[in-house]
Amino acid sequence: MPSSWGKIFRVSTFGESHGDSVGVVIDGVPGGLQFNLTEIQKDLTRRRPGQNLLTTPRKEDDEVRVVSGIFEGRTIGSPITLIVDNKNHLSKDYENLRHIYRPSHADYTYHAKYGHRSHVGGARASVRETIGRVAAGAFARCILEEELGIQTIAWVDSIGDVFANITDNLPKSHEEVDANDVRCPHPEFAEKMIEKIKEVRKIGDSIGGTIRAVVRNVPPGLGDPVYDKLDGDLGRAILSIPACKGFEIGSGFEGTKYTGSTHNDEFYLEAETGRIRTRTNRSGGMQGGISNGEEILIRAAFKPTATIAKFQNTVNDTPEDVQMKAGGRHDPCVLPRAVPIVEAAINLVLVDAYFYQRALQPEWLATWKRK
Repeated sequence: MPSSWGKIFRVSTFGESHGDSVGVVIDGVPGGLQFNLTEIQKDLTRRRPGQNLLTTPRKEDDEVRVVSGIFEGRTIGSPITLIVDNKNHLSKDYENLRHIYRPSHADYTYHAKYGHRSHVGGARASVRETIGRVAAGAFARCILEEELGIQTIAWVDSIGDVFANITDNLPKSHEEVDANDVRCPHPEFAEKMIEKIKEVRKIGDSIGGTIRAVVRNVPPGLGDPVYDKLDGDLGRAILSIPACKGFEIGSGFEGTKYTGSTHNDEFYLEAETGRIRTRTNRSGGMQGGISNGEEILIRAAFKPTATIAKFQNTVNDTPEDVQMKAGGRHDPCVLPRAVPIVEAAINLVLVDAYFYQRALQPEWLATWKRK
């Protein structure tokens, strides 16, 4: 089962939702880098379950511990292992599902592929698997902020039919996004989103939505042609998040409505800095799969949570038609907790692209910083 990502900054996640622990091994990190465990814990706390009434009632502290690769607060060049223990899983809640395939869940496909599966929680298909990604992504964020000044901010842009559609005055900080439980920086629409989630939760249902993200201060030159395009890697990383079903960069599908003359981003020379810039940013910060120095603009779509508290038709592994009603504790909407996961996925891709570019052209970083 492939569970690794990256060419140089390589992460391998491990663990299941109802196992003893989950975590990540990070390889390829140079020695001597500052390692801030507080910053990593901050991102995990934003992702953890049970943080408010809009999320699953499963209570987990998600306290991270470091078991290798760090000495006196700095990396030593060996693999870094970060672990979070599962303390509040209730596997007995899933016993009635031992032989049943939950609709739109990974039960059937995992069984079809491997011939044996864990029926408790979602195993590797659970959003709990993303703890390792968020921990590694937080470390990646610190590196990108320190060495390049890159800032990644995501937010909930829609829930169901409630669309904030924030494309101007994009949020400047995580604090602005986290000002409310739904993580939408538009207070009026945030209230409507919260009511929508409460409405579906009350009837035992779930709902989906979209997340937008902006990445600022990205230097030109990250990403590689053809098979390692930066937008391709970003799409793959974000689409690998549980429940994610769609990815757009820049104008995305909306761009299909334009003509070339109205869609093209015209270049100009910025007088103050001497930098090459674009007057519009429908490309979303890159051309040819390589960053162009403009903001990276992303939108991701998430389906409704698959496990709901309603009777549904399905089949079991006999096989025969059956009805089922899921137990356990689940998010009525994954979007608020997916915000830090999307940010982590973006930062993992960018830090790997940065390390790769630096390895290919050691002089590149100095050239960019002079600008």
